[in-house]
Amino acid sequence: MHFSPENPDYKLSPYTGLTRKHWIDAGKFILEGVFRHVKTMDSPVLVPRYEWDITYPNKNTPAWKVQAEYYEGLARSFFIAAPLIKNEPDIIIEGKRLRKYYKDHILRSCTPGDEQYVLSYSDMDKDSSPSFTLHTYQQTVETCAIVIGLVTTRNEIWDAYTKEEKDTIASFIRDYANGTTATQNWRLFNMLDLAFLHMMGYEIDKNLMREHAQAILSYYAGQGWYRDGHTFDYYSVWAFQVYGPIWCSWYGYENEPYIAKQFENNSNELMKSYDRLFDRDGNVTMWGRSNIYRNAATAAFAANYNLKNPSVNPGLARRISSGALLQFFSRDDVLYEGVPVIGFYGPFTPMVQSYSCAESPLWLGKAFLCLELDEDHPFWTAKEEGGIWDEMQKGEVRECVLPGPGLCISSHSDNGAMEMRTAKVVKRIGDDNGRWCYAKLSYNSRYPWESDTPSGLSAATYTLKENDIDKTEQINALLWNGMKDDVLYRRALFGFDSSADYHWTSIIDLADFSVPCGLVRADKIRLFHKPVEIYLGSYGFPCPDAESETIKRDGSQAVIMHGKGSDGKMRHIAMTVYSGWDELFVSRNEGLNPDTHQSFTIYAKAERKKVFMYEPYVLISQVITKEGDEGFTKDEIFSISEIEYTDSEKCGGYGPVMIKMKSGRSYKIDFAGIEGNLQL
Repeated sequence: MHFSPENPDYKLSPYTGLTRKHWIDAGKFILEGVFRHVKTMDSPVLVPRYEWDITYPNKNTPAWKVQAEYYEGLARSFFIAAPLIKNEPDIIIEGKRLRKYYKDHILRSCTPGDEQYVLSYSDMDKDSSPSFTLHTYQQTVETCAIVIGLVTTRNEIWDAYTKEEKDTIASFIRDYANGTTATQNWRLFNMLDLAFLHMMGYEIDKNLMREHAQAILSYYAGQGWYRDGHTFDYYSVWAFQVYGPIWCSWYGYENEPYIAKQFENNSNELMKSYDRLFDRDGNVTMWGRSNIYRNAATAAFAANYNLKNPSVNPGLARRISSGALLQFFSRDDVLYEGVPVIGFYGPFTPMVQSYSCAESPLWLGKAFLCLELDEDHPFWTAKEEGGIWDEMQKGEVRECVLPGPGLCISSHSDNGAMEMRTAKVVKRIGDDNGRWCYAKLSYNSRYPWESDTPSGLSAATYTLKENDIDKTEQINALLWNGMKDDVLYRRALFGFDSSADYHWTSIIDLADFSVPCGLVRADKIRLFHKPVEIYLGSYGFPCPDAESETIKRDGSQAVIMHGKGSDGKMRHIAMTVYSGWDELFVSRNEGLNPDTHQSFTIYAKAERKKVFMYEPYVLISQVITKEGDEGFTKDEIFSISEIEYTDSEKCGGYGPVMIKMKSGRSYKIDFAGIEGNLQL
């Protein structure tokens, strides 16, 4: 079962056919699946569950968090329900009048003694020791969704409460607003709780508000991106750049004009380049944590309209938002018994985090906040635009370099894909999920990341196998250096531990540049332990029926694969190795890819046998992808015409390496100076 828009309007929306009416229909479609499992008007929003070990509640879940699941279902579904109620106050879904349902259940969730009372901050924290230090609770997150929905439905729900009922809800919200919160994007939950109370006539601690707001500003890294904890990911967008603009309109402009102006500037700065994170079809890339939230990544576009001076392009914003909606909800496997699954497409355990429950994916409802914009708003009336994708010529690649968050974004006109190279990443040793989410060498909008093979190999990254000591090492840190002459320089570290001396860490200095359908790598190994086997994986190829062929030319080797994807369209991937590599082989995988259960990965392999031996250091390879009936040309597969080394041994141990392309371009690979300019 999937969402199928009726009577698409390709005049107003030439790319997707979706209009505001179709978005309303999509919201109803999702809520119908959810409320199918809400048996009566007294029942909580709980959906069918198929995973019991990672997600909560499970055998290790404290009692307070069992109640949190009720609140997640209520609050996150309210993201979708609230704008639908505003648009259609008497809307009925699966026999339940939504206005009454949410009015009753929000009050119940805040009322001590009710079986669906989700516990106040004070209730949970009173038995903690020491009290009020670092205790944070899931309910803090959900209060923010509740207050956003209550503002949206102020006329329909909030104003329908009695004064006593309002005070009950306000007291509950205040307890979380004043409570301890995580010192990252969570501060925004407290800020919106406080802003809601202020808006509704309740007194708040403005000093506390100011403390949270100044901290949020301090996380800003540039180009519209905030650092969330240790890393950069979509939380910069679906938290900072959604809640920040809302806070400006609710509270900031009137009470903290300087801070509000900075939030406005930062949102508008994001709008200059954020469209580049989506491919030609508007697809969201599987990158960072919490990807079960899927198209919530588009919520920042509509949120920009909360500002006094928004800068978002409405036609482009709607085109991307609608494309991302269709990316997921036009597929049957996104739903389990009518409800979005714990996964990116279908169920996919490797990407699941323990802070999620079965109702958590409904955070994607943030994308539906665009329905708070009136039907005559430019977001809905402007004609869809394709952005840079309509401007590029055949063979063109456009790069967008964002030094603040350490991102390099490549938009490929020939295959419509977006490739993103990341850095400023450190994950603890053993955090496999963190490696997959953040520390791949590149992320592709069409080819979501794969988890590791049983033997420890990993797609789209390097793996070291030190068989003499029975050790497999993976990249857990990526440092940023920057772009020079169209070559991006970074550093990859294997098993990085800040307590160990740096020279006992194996390193690969990364240098890569874009070609029309992918990337060329010219990376330099710096390994302190040998003998070692070095592996580099292509993207996972989600085509269960794929066939492969191997071809050689002028000392280079390539493996090309062809097959049909989950959408029935032909896909092609090719990995080519030049100097430094020994062989290529194909791995057939089961359960490693979020798109299809069966997939393939092409691997390059090289061996280095002695620690102190001058031998090839620079590993040159290429991975390209394409979709459609037309495959690759030989010149696309073997795009390099000549490689020139500084050293006579042609190992690349010192000096620049010049790579000449058949296109006529040349790239100078020079790692000199990288040591003194690495950023995290």
